[in-house]
Amino acid sequence: MDASVKQSVKHRYGKLILDAVKSHIVLLVAIVAAAVTCVFVPPDTAYIDYFDPDTLSCLFCTLLVVNALKQRHFFEWLAVKIVTAFGNMRRVTFALVFVTYFGSMIMANDMALVTFLPLGYFVLSSCGQNRYTAFVFVMQNVAANLGGMLTPFGNPQNLYLYSYYAIGAGEFFAIMALPFAVALLLIAGTCMIVKPERVQLASAPAAAPPLWRMIAYFILFALSVMIVFRVFPWWVGLAVVTLAVLLLEPRSFLFVDYGLLLTFCAFFIFSGNLARIPAVSAALGAVVGFSPLLVGTASCQVISNVPSAVLLSRFTSDYRHLLVAVNIGGLGTPISSLASLITLGEYRKHDPKGTLRYLGLFSLINFTFLAVLIGASFLNDLIFA
Repeated sequence: MDASVKQSVKHRYGKLILDAVKSHIVLLVAIVAAAVTCVFVPPDTAYIDYFDPDTLSCLFCTLLVVNALKQRHFFEWLAVKIVTAFGNMRRVTFALVFVTYFGSMIMANDMALVTFLPLGYFVLSSCGQNRYTAFVFVMQNVAANLGGMLTPFGNPQNLYLYSYYAIGAGEFFAIMALPFAVALLLIAGTCMIVKPERVQLASAPAAAPPLWRMIAYFILFALSVMIVFRVFPWWVGLAVVTLAVLLLEPRSFLFVDYGLLLTFCAFFIFSGNLARIPAVSAALGAVVGFSPLLVGTASCQVISNVPSAVLLSRFTSDYRHLLVAVNIGGLGTPISSLASLITLGEYRKHDPKGTLRYLGLFSLINFTFLAVLIGASFLNDLIFA
């Protein structure tokens, strides 16, 4: 083999390795972060408690069913219906963002994004408006993180704090009513910047998928979501959905985003270890009394909102501000909410070269919303002090 051939082979393999690293950058960062914390908290039996089998099972089953729907071109078909029904880009954007917003109240933010991000992509592709993908994905992410804040079951951190502090339902709604209203106005106002330009189909309409399969897959999807609400043991839902898809649409297993599942596992280790590092716990205990709202929001930026709720609840009785903090704190950095990692991973699948542009837009919108919501919370305190 001459030198030029060797150089060509090395270049080809180098490009393959580089592409693999780029396509799994979020997973690699999560693994490195988890590995660093393992130095401070060596692996032991307590690691088992880090993992939430309900969330992981629900995520796997949802990804599996969504891929089964993709195999039957359901999202392409539904995308055509949305483009035809809404007619212009502004209304299409509203439809995609608010179906995610209200969907997160029912199925929680992670599952809402797994379901509706593919729909967003197919809608934009079907009318040749891919230049809006970054904006729509960011807004769907914001909508998913903020949509479930109004109810105790809308977000996992809400369920935990609602039970931990024994908050009454009426008081819960009263606490979250203002940030929910402000979030609704922010999302609607931001979507208004999209021009109401006419959209039309850029490709031939997809054929309607078989009705009986769609009914079967929607039943399986409902079973997947029920796992996270503990309607039945997680292993029951996992077994039923896995066997059903294996029989109906076995190719779906090939397209599940296993990297996302591994990212969640690595992130569970990272946040679990961080909470067990004495210096971190001591620092939080010292500062949380100063402002549960600010400290809670800042904590979310580093260890995500659910671990922050669990960790900080041990250091404060001010559940009102902590509850607001771990809901609006899902905005900010890509790791402030696991839902944001889902969105980043989905965007990179479609436009890996546009990651920096996406992150810039993501940061601009997220931190602007976060600043407004923090300001609204402080203003509310001044008015009703």
